[in-house]
Amino acid sequence: MDKSLNISKKPPRAGSFHSFRSAVTLGCAVALLVGCGQAQEKPDADSLQASVATLDAHQKVRESLPFDNTRDFELARKGLIAEAKEIDIYRDGQKIWSAESFDFLNGAESAQTANPSLWRQAQLNNIRGLFEVVPGIYQLRGFDLANMTLIEGESGWIVVDPLTSKESAQKALEFAFSHLERKPIKAIIFTHAHIDHFGGALAVASLEQVLTGEVAVIAPEGFMEEATSENIIAGIAMGRRAGLMYGSHLPVAPDGYIGSGLGKGPVMGSFGILPPNRVITETGETVTVDGIEIEFQMTPETESPSEFTFYLPQFNAFCGSELVSRNMHNIYTLRGAKARDAVRWSHYIEEARQLFAGADVYFASHHWPLWGQGEIQDFLTKQRDIYRFVHDQTVRWFNMGLNAEEIAERIELPPSLAQNWSTRGYHGSLKHNAKAVYQFYLGWYDGNPANLDPLSAEQSASKYVRLMGGAEGVITAAKAAIDEGEYRWAAELLNHLVFADADNKDAKALLAKAYTQLGYQAEAGSWRNSYLVAAQELAGGMPDKGVDLNTMRDVLAQTSVDKFFQSLAVRLKAEEADEVTTKVRISFSDLDQHYLLWIENAVMHFKAVDADASSDVGVVLTRPLLVDMLTGQLGIQQTLFSDNLDVQGNPLTLIDFLLLFEQPDGKFNLVTP
Repeated sequence: MDKSLNISKKPPRAGSFHSFRSAVTLGCAVALLVGCGQAQEKPDADSLQASVATLDAHQKVRESLPFDNTRDFELARKGLIAEAKEIDIYRDGQKIWSAESFDFLNGAESAQTANPSLWRQAQLNNIRGLFEVVPGIYQLRGFDLANMTLIEGESGWIVVDPLTSKESAQKALEFAFSHLERKPIKAIIFTHAHIDHFGGALAVASLEQVLTGEVAVIAPEGFMEEATSENIIAGIAMGRRAGLMYGSHLPVAPDGYIGSGLGKGPVMGSFGILPPNRVITETGETVTVDGIEIEFQMTPETESPSEFTFYLPQFNAFCGSELVSRNMHNIYTLRGAKARDAVRWSHYIEEARQLFAGADVYFASHHWPLWGQGEIQDFLTKQRDIYRFVHDQTVRWFNMGLNAEEIAERIELPPSLAQNWSTRGYHGSLKHNAKAVYQFYLGWYDGNPANLDPLSAEQSASKYVRLMGGAEGVITAAKAAIDEGEYRWAAELLNHLVFADADNKDAKALLAKAYTQLGYQAEAGSWRNSYLVAAQELAGGMPDKGVDLNTMRDVLAQTSVDKFFQSLAVRLKAEEADEVTTKVRISFSDLDQHYLLWIENAVMHFKAVDADASSDVGVVLTRPLLVDMLTGQLGIQQTLFSDNLDVQGNPLTLIDFLLLFEQPDGKFNLVTP
């Protein structure tokens, strides 16, 4: 091995640690969190109008659902202590959230550019402020995608799910304590491992308070692993897709973003996390915090891999976390994830229904509460059955020989579920959840050999276009389909033409028009957003910004370093690595942790090793330096000359190794080739 070389004395050529930084970047970290850039243009004004076919579809929705039932509006306003008319949230002097921008929803009639059922859900989610669930339990709703719940203990407060970002959590707490007694925070409860339920933790307590035990942090088993590693492997692709699902680049407007169905939307501020100092592992486990007894139910591998619900005996109140919510949830989420187990999900809801059958109050991580045993039992029963119905009927039909697309066209809810507002598909949808159950059991292949090795869209598109008489033939057929309100067929036709000729402006404009009408008709917020963002990108291209990793700094600081190496391994350029035998040792001087990285058969491996493990080159750095590199706080020159970084061996060997890894930025086409 070459003589140890301190980088601060003799830096290697520029760019090597840029490669290192990019290669081990966490990516999108949590695919919910996408950048804030805007598409350059919008579809033309005419295509933004709701068509006659769309208006007819909306009228059918009005006629088919019980819009005269206003009970949910009563429940969503019940216990209102103070309405939050203005919620302006800033980060680094820039406004990142304005609740008033959603005030167009306050009108009684739905806009022509939105499905009336989704509009109704958006109106309910727009009832914002501080609410008393029962004396001693309060909720802040409308400050973020999720709810923050405050439980009053003997001497302080227990905070449940501190929202997505530090800025939104801070705003919510300030609002709460302008109406409630300001007392110390005694505990934080993370119900599950999604960032809209923990990202604002550092506005509630400091890491020191948690490490010293001054503040209890209670979370389900596996929380920290799931919260810090979610999407680390597929995060880049998930993040790009999430931009469509969550409508991150849509204007908040009647013809744009109106909500997600699950809530208003995530506040894209600074994200953090706190490590639990009390981990719940079993159903029935009980903890008493500041005089409040809490009984837990473990519900893993349902809406989140790590999740629990809980019951508060002295309030006779059940917190359903996100096991249940006032919509049909995702068995498969459009941003991309493993299909969830619908049977297990249904089972845990039934278990909760029985365990906490005496509950007089229900509240959760999203939406508004329920009061009364009868209403709660009915709600849980229907929530239980929506997931079991989708599962059982999908399995029934695929055992009869139908494929996923055929099942999605055929499956239909019974009236008892279809006429029930809390099982409507505002976040998940009946069609894509049925496909998820099919995928869960049978995977991507439908058994038809024509679909075993089909041509890619780019390979087949030009062939389809030729068969349809060329571009003019496709355009003519698509226009006829649009005139007839057959937007799905028009989209299928035009997608071939766009993939055959991405520069065909007429095709892109027509496809955007079809997507816009499909978005207006969609009941699921995720579908609406996906269609409308696709239309926007066809008109103006992709967003010009990606994820600002600096917002994830506090989450990265609590992420185990081996996760970064997992991310590195999936970026190896295999075509250049087959003959590589280099071994790299990376040591963290402040953690006393050492890892060996090496390549075999065009696969990068890593493992924990001793400090003196044999290698071709070594790197010594600190964990904070790694985080600074990941978040861009240190530039290349600063990194190279840092006193906290050394290269042991030949720097050129390290550079050659690092250049084998891709530097994906998440900016790739989805709706065009």
